[in-house]
Amino acid sequence: MLDNLKEPLFITADINVVVVALTVLGLASRLWRLSYPGGVVFDEVYYGQFVSLYMKQIFFLDDSGPPLGHMILALGGYMGGFDGNFLWNRIGAEYTNNVPVWCLRILPAVAGALCIPVAYQIIVELQFSHLTALMAALLVMFENALIAQSRFMLLESVLIFFILLAVLSYLRFYNVQRSSPFSVSWWLSLFMTGIASACAIGVKYMGLFTYLLLLAVASVHIWQLIGDKTLSNVTLAFHVLVRGLALLVIPVVLYLIFFYIHLSILYRSGPHDQIMTSAFQASLEGGLARITQGQPLEVAYGSQITLRNVLGKPVPCWLHSHKDPYPISFGTLVNTLQNVDVFML
Repeated sequence: MLDNLKEPLFITADINVVVVALTVLGLASRLWRLSYPGGVVFDEVYYGQFVSLYMKQIFFLDDSGPPLGHMILALGGYMGGFDGNFLWNRIGAEYTNNVPVWCLRILPAVAGALCIPVAYQIIVELQFSHLTALMAALLVMFENALIAQSRFMLLESVLIFFILLAVLSYLRFYNVQRSSPFSVSWWLSLFMTGIASACAIGVKYMGLFTYLLLLAVASVHIWQLIGDKTLSNVTLAFHVLVRGLALLVIPVVLYLIFFYIHLSILYRSGPHDQIMTSAFQASLEGGLARITQGQPLEVAYGSQITLRNVLGKPVPCWLHSHKDPYPISFGTLVNTLQNVDVFML
């Protein structure tokens, strides 16, 4: 053994030059002059508001989709030291010096660039030639719409990347399944399918369609395994359980984790408090918490309570009583009663 230590240590690695070249060219096409234009472009005016709220840790809940995509954009702002102080009020507004434009756009750009080698690998896993895969990758690289979406603070490139990664992972898993099931590559590909699917759904709900497609394909493959007489009942059951864990349990758990991280970051009262329950609003810093601070959880003698009309339109309103009586214009009798109305917090 000591004699072997005297010999030089060699590490052998297989590098696909085509994949490396596609990745480099993809990054160059997406990152070149990334800070141009220096103004708000299209939906940056929409996503930028959420990034600012993340930077200030103010609670919000976007009803158009899950929070993972917003958190990815906010991560770019965090890396650039963005303080969240910018008024996202119109398209074309020039960014101020405190807005790290390059950092806010870098993660969607990288995701868009990585779509190119992933597309190449998908065609290879489909058993087409490398020349065909190269042509497909070049089509993705020079597609004008994909380039434009990748170069701004938008979520489409991130969504497409996770969708392609989920498809690639399952194709890789299926091909490895036929030759060496339960190998390291088999496990990694299967669990990466579930993780990428969860991330796609976590960015936008449109990722759900790809996830359902993969579930349908996996169901067909399981049905084929059931008809395989060479597999024992124990092995078949293990196949089914592992697929259920990777493709059902893990995506659900990750989806919940995305919201847990979202709610853990945003602990300050914000503009969307009224759509949440009173107990949740009381957990936020400021807002309703200023009223309920120090109050017992259950109603007790001397408690200060708040009442809300849950059927109020457009949003539920809080019942509020004033020290002053109603104005004399309401009548002499009414003038002796306490003024009670509702308001939105």
